[in-house]
Amino acid sequence: MTKKYFIELAEYNIWANDITRSWLEKITHEQWSEKIISSFNSIQETVLHIVSAETAWLQRLQKKEKIAWLQMEFKGSKEENIALWKNASKQLKEFMDLFDEAKMNDMLTFKRFNGEENTMQYYEVFAHTFNHSTYHRGQVVTMLRQAGFTNVQSTDLLGFYRIKQLSKN
Repeated sequence: MTKKYFIELAEYNIWANDITRSWLEKITHEQWSEKIISSFNSIQETVLHIVSAETAWLQRLQKKEKIAWLQMEFKGSKEENIALWKNASKQLKEFMDLFDEAKMNDMLTFKRFNGEENTMQYYEVFAHTFNHSTYHRGQVVTMLRQAGFTNVQSTDLLGFYRIKQLSKN
């Protein structure tokens, strides 16, 4: 796993999140908060989970003392949630840009929210963080369709690579 690979995943994460956020900007507040059965009970809760995880992992990577779990404390609007998500994704990319590749296999020690200490190699944290967002974006697509919003497109990594390739030509 190289720094270049994870920078690409960070760029992909921004690209796919931007597309997803564009859909969220078009749905009603009723669709945003409608109860839908999934891992979380609404689009709002699912998106907040993604934002919470991206923010928490970023704070752990930055070795912050207190890690915020936004899912427990954030009560803002849809627009504020979307803005937080955009900022978290951007900051993850900035972290990757500045990360020392020689430390890719080093261990990151952090506390889980239950207080338990854990360690993972940096590359594992990066892989998990971007994969986690991808997993839940897929749920958001399904939930959007259930809420009556069907104007969605693919956010697959393949599509990102195609666009990247076209921009080189």
